[in-house]
Amino acid sequence: MNKKQMTEEDIKLRYITPAITTKWSVDHITMETKITDGKINLKGNLVFREKPKKADYVLYIHANNPIAIVEAKDNNHSVSFGLQQAMTYAQMLDVPFAYSSNGDAFYEHDFLTGQERQIPMSEFPSPDELMARYQAAKGLSDKEKHVISQPYYTSQTTHAPRYYQRNAVNRTVDAIAKGQQRLLLVMATGTGKTYTAFQIVYRLLKSGTKKKVLYLADRNILVDQSIQQDFAPLEKTIHKINFAKDDPITITSHEVYFSLYQQLAGNDDSDDGTSDDDSVMRFASLFQKDFFDLIIVDECHRGSAKKDSNWRKILDYFSSATQIGMTATPKESKYISNIDYFGEPIYSYSLREGIEDGFLAPFKVINIRTNIGEGWRPYTGQLDKHGREIEDRIYTNSDFDYNIILEDRTYEVAKEITEYLKNTDRMQKTIVFCATEDHAERMRIALVNLNSDMVKNNPDYVVRITGSDVYGKSKLDYFISVSAPYPVIATTSKLLSTGADCKMTKLIVLDQMIGSMTEFKQIIGRGTRLREKEGKTHFIVMDFRNVTRLFADPEWDGPIEQDDDYGQGGTKPGGSGPITPPGPGPNPIEKPIVDEQGCTVKVIGKTVSVYDANGKLLRQESIIDYTKSNILGTYASLDNFIHQWSAEEKKEHIRDLLLERGIDLESMKADQSLSDVDDFDFICHVAFDQKPLTRRERANGVKKRDFLSRFQGAARDILEALLEKYMNAGIYEIEKTEILKLDPFLKFGKPSKIAQFFGGKDGYLKAVKELEKELYEVG
Repeated sequence: MNKKQMTEEDIKLRYITPAITTKWSVDHITMETKITDGKINLKGNLVFREKPKKADYVLYIHANNPIAIVEAKDNNHSVSFGLQQAMTYAQMLDVPFAYSSNGDAFYEHDFLTGQERQIPMSEFPSPDELMARYQAAKGLSDKEKHVISQPYYTSQTTHAPRYYQRNAVNRTVDAIAKGQQRLLLVMATGTGKTYTAFQIVYRLLKSGTKKKVLYLADRNILVDQSIQQDFAPLEKTIHKINFAKDDPITITSHEVYFSLYQQLAGNDDSDDGTSDDDSVMRFASLFQKDFFDLIIVDECHRGSAKKDSNWRKILDYFSSATQIGMTATPKESKYISNIDYFGEPIYSYSLREGIEDGFLAPFKVINIRTNIGEGWRPYTGQLDKHGREIEDRIYTNSDFDYNIILEDRTYEVAKEITEYLKNTDRMQKTIVFCATEDHAERMRIALVNLNSDMVKNNPDYVVRITGSDVYGKSKLDYFISVSAPYPVIATTSKLLSTGADCKMTKLIVLDQMIGSMTEFKQIIGRGTRLREKEGKTHFIVMDFRNVTRLFADPEWDGPIEQDDDYGQGGTKPGGSGPITPPGPGPNPIEKPIVDEQGCTVKVIGKTVSVYDANGKLLRQESIIDYTKSNILGTYASLDNFIHQWSAEEKKEHIRDLLLERGIDLESMKADQSLSDVDDFDFICHVAFDQKPLTRRERANGVKKRDFLSRFQGAARDILEALLEKYMNAGIYEIEKTEILKLDPFLKFGKPSKIAQFFGGKDGYLKAVKELEKELYEVG
């Protein structure tokens, strides 16, 4: 066969694969290697995946160390035509060599030198050649070679690392092998920071580079999740520190130690009279300064980011240990800096990249405006429900539930949440972020009363989960569980904004002001985990306080940079951010409570916003408007649509045409509480403002016009049964002849016999067409 007539697969089989395998073992080659899962797109009210990115060939020095990418093209392309694609994949995989070939030669890009060259097919480099070039450029010692050659942990129950996890592990292990003592890893929520930490620890322990590891987190649930899930393979060598019970002698026998910061160093926010010296003594009584040689600081944007925090004292005490800070949202402000302590991130993988690659869930924002969204002012001398005069000023979103309570506003927010759930899925996990713990309790009560039918089935349908709520906190594990159905709705103030691994959260409701970009990112991160097998492909953010304007802030997904003023203004507790959260002062006065008579709240508008992974606004859309414009672009007028609907042999074709444009009529009807309406009526209603008739109303219209009297005996009975099917299932079902094989038609005999009641198959089909025409009789 002429080389020019060969497909890309032929070129690979006959030329490229033989050229590579003359020097490379097949055990060191993977083909059609999936790099990403393919971005999930939201189009109208449909969800679909793009194709994943796949590399034609990935070549490995070790199982965990890819070293080259080869992209193939057919012979109608130049030798270097696929090089840019190979380079893109090589950069994603942290690979130093990229190649392209059309079967005539190879074209190489060397990322170590920045040079390119053409190589004959017979001279493709061997593994030893590439490794020698890599080692020469990096200056690797024998010790470093030993460390980076250590394998990942694998088993039948664990997955191979994704490309960015492998990059994070390899870069960290390489840097530690070179002697780097402070490292920062920045990975978006839901991208597997703990799994990455486990693989780092596993490889360093197996190589003998590290022997005692301390893993620090600031919440019990984070520690327990890590021990039970990602670190489970090391369970025999793990110990969870308990300051009250541990014996300083026997505690030294483990390899990996988990602890809360607070257990070792006390809590910055507590007023227990603990002095700095006491805090140091607390952990010094258990461990010598040089006991640990590796410390991993989970969510390091919190306490350890502050120079004067008690938590930092742990790191200072164990200063000889290698220390890795891990976070999705590093803090960089005038007063706080992760970079100052840990250095520039050794690797970053952002929310934007996670969504683009299809590893994280995309989202839509429903922005809801009320009649008091721009502000509310009491009339002169207005009293609250307890007879106290309300201060005369304009109250805004920063005041509602912080400085004044408007009962009807709480009810309206709860009603809007309930209506959304009723129109979509009432069992989808929902987090409602409230202004305060008190607000979270009032929101819980409102949601319970609006969903009493669900609460009657299970009283945990709605639960408040806050720091002071003992019962609610006892339900946290069930809420974040993939398999436990209850609780469904959690009202909270801060507890669920960080850390808790809420894999199935499909609805995030924002009814609080957000104090910083870090907190905003953490809250959005509660929804980003994908669980496609369980039906979670994306999530919705419902915003009642216009907090999502922060998507337009350059900080949303911009580069991580240290604040220019860091270190200039001394130290100060707390963080900084684009919004200052409101709240009462040190001596709060009792908030005025205004009932429905004092202030009636109504929703006056909703906007559905679709953002790209960078937080840039792609479009704002009303699903109804989107549908209407698409239908009007297809059918010029109501008469034109009715004519095309009537002429269409199979009505499903019209439904499928709209599906291609991202319009799922069935879902839309459910959203509008119009599931009992025919697609014909729904289209007329949305696009042409016609009053919709239910399928039952249309069927009854046929009966009233005495259409069935044209038929006698079994033929009439069959048409009546078809009408009944139409009422229950819609027009598409009665158009299918397969329906005659089901009840109640079985009693009339086989489809061929049923057709005989109408004078044959053509007579039956003609009768069905006449029935359809009668169903859609206008007027």
